Amino acid sequence: MTISGRISQSAFDGSRLRVILLLDLYEGAQQQFLDAYEHMRNQVASVPGHLSDQLCQSIENPSQWLITSEWESAPPFLAWVNSEEHVETVRPMHSCVRDTRSMRYSILRETTPNAPLTPEQASAAMQVTARVGDGVARHALTFTVKPGSESKVAEILAGYTSPEAQVDDTTRLRRTSLFMHGNRVVRAVEVEGDLLAALRHVARQPEVRAVEEAINPYLEQDRDLSDPDSARVFFTRAALPAVHHVVSGDEVPAGLRRHALYYPAKEGRGMDLAKLLAHQDEAAADDPASPVYGSTVFQRDDIVVRLVDLTGELDADPVSSLGLKGPGKAAELERLLDGPAIGVEGSLETDRNINRLLSHADMMPVTDRSSAQS
Repeated sequence: MTISGRISQSAFDGSRLRVILLLDLYEGAQQQFLDAYEHMRNQVASVPGHLSDQLCQSIENPSQWLITSEWESAPPFLAWVNSEEHVETVRPMHSCVRDTRSMRYSILRETTPNAPLTPEQASAAMQVTARVGDGVARHALTFTVKPGSESKVAEILAGYTSPEAQVDDTTRLRRTSLFMHGNRVVRAVEVEGDLLAALRHVARQPEVRAVEEAINPYLEQDRDLSDPDSARVFFTRAALPAVHHVVSGDEVPAGLRRHALYYPAKEGRGMDLAKLLAHQDEAAADDPASPVYGSTVFQRDDIVVRLVDLTGELDADPVSSLGLKGPGKAAELERLLDGPAIGVEGSLETDRNINRLLSHADMMPVTDRSSAQS
């Protein structure tokens, strides 16, 4: 499979996935951790798409451990790691672990000493080409607030002072975009360098902590940020991973505007809907006439959010703005989208319903902040 060099991130390239979890354990917690790992290992072994895993302990520092797992591809892993079952399965590990770091990699090459491959065989077996990135990691959080509190929450989230963008010599917070759809909040971040370091940096800033405390009374899911386990579970459940990102290779046009569109999927069809939008945005990146300059698709369970950078107005070309250009694409989205949940029923192949969907999917912008390049 040949993937456009403009794609800097994708969960849909078909390659096997290697997941690496680095852990730093509390002293004396090793046996408790091993027991928790055995429980998790038995659970994950039956998850579709899981191939294998290994548990390793550092030969230099016994408190440092490593869990690696291999998956058929990224989608089944993301479905598992974002599930409520996963949250409950790993909960016993929380009291054992001082710090964790998760990394996910597509497998592009593989050495097999017992069965050496010729260059031709290796090329044929390779599922993806190396992608061209821009040095930016993208991630989002989503959560809901109590109905009736939307305007107050928007006021709080729009009014805080931006935290210091520079995290360290190699990491800086580049952009934060925050949108709301009804009582659902989506906060997307772009980070140059180490995403985890940036998220931890932001969480420590007094102005951010004050905002988080201010919205606590309005959240539908209770949390206590002073309790590490409560905070960890909340942010695990709120994670909205970026599953695809593409940007045009053309020069950045003037007047580019950012929008967020919300696509609630039918039960169990979130990944399929995200994949449809990702493929549509790949085609848009190759079309000089498309108003879509760049796009990031975020997906968790049946929640799909598409962040798009457009030239011109959102409603100037509703079909392209929604990612529905091409024969049969509206009907395909109709099969995957939970139309009634977003207030749209009937065929999406009519102009009226296309315009209605665009209006109802368009999320309300709360704040969009970019840091100046130092």
